[in-house]
Amino acid sequence: ALAKKLCPDLLIIPANFNKYHQVSQQIRQLLYEYTEQVEPLSLDEAFLDVTDSSHCRGSATLIAEDIRRRVEKSVGITISAGVAPNKFLAKVASDWNKPDGMKVILPADVDSFVSQLPVNRIFGVGKVTAKKLQSLGVETCSDLSRYSVFELTEKFGRFGRRLKELSLGIDHRQVETHHFRQSLSVERTYSVDLANVELCLAHIPDLFVRLKYRLGKVGDNYVINKLFVKLKFCDFKVTTLERSNQQVSLESFKRLCREAYSRGNRAVRLLGIGVRFIDLRKRELSLQLSLFDDSI
Repeated sequence: ALAKKLCPDLLIIPANFNKYHQVSQQIRQLLYEYTEQVEPLSLDEAFLDVTDSSHCRGSATLIAEDIRRRVEKSVGITISAGVAPNKFLAKVASDWNKPDGMKVILPADVDSFVSQLPVNRIFGVGKVTAKKLQSLGVETCSDLSRYSVFELTEKFGRFGRRLKELSLGIDHRQVETHHFRQSLSVERTYSVDLANVELCLAHIPDLFVRLKYRLGKVGDNYVINKLFVKLKFCDFKVTTLERSNQQVSLESFKRLCREAYSRGNRAVRLLGIGVRFIDLRKRELSLQLSLFDDSI
């Protein structure tokens, strides 16, 4: 909407998600030729653990180069790659030489690379956290690493320990080949802002139909435990409101929408609704322990 306002003659090419999905699957099958340890992040991103791969003489760098070459030849698109000892650094490296490049961070180079890395490159550091860090005089990971875990936890809560580890280039996360869905949602950005809450409520039914359709494809392992509504106001501020509820109903989403709208009371440019899940395969999340010992 903003682009059209700034450039009325702009030609917008419609999206083709079926095509994107097909290409994504094509690339993913190619990745599995190198290792079974593939963790998809989105349609166009994935982590690969090639520690035990015998391809390209076991070289992660050569594997990345070969994947890039084959994708361009077979699919016709260019991709970027990051090669590093862990997921955090690999993600940073993959963004380093976009749109058609590769960055390699060797284990011996981790300390020197991370020390100069701007803190806003750390995953999870958004505008608010970056501004707070800047107020502390923290611009780089080297600056951040000077703070203790205790100090960072005091200022940033549980994220403080994570910040400390990443400032040192430490990331113990493994490549996960199986993911459990935590939520499902649908949303829409409107070309004309929704001026009041009544207009927002009028668009909830359309979103509700889309959500119900997508929920119909979710397996029986998932149980809904929360509903939520997301609003992005005309000043780009976002609010999300959720409530514990196992019953998906149109009226429930409308009530959430009214309450969420009252937080801003101004025109809305994006409206979304969704649900959060408990996965029954995660026994530790769904098992209710007895208060008393039955053997007594």
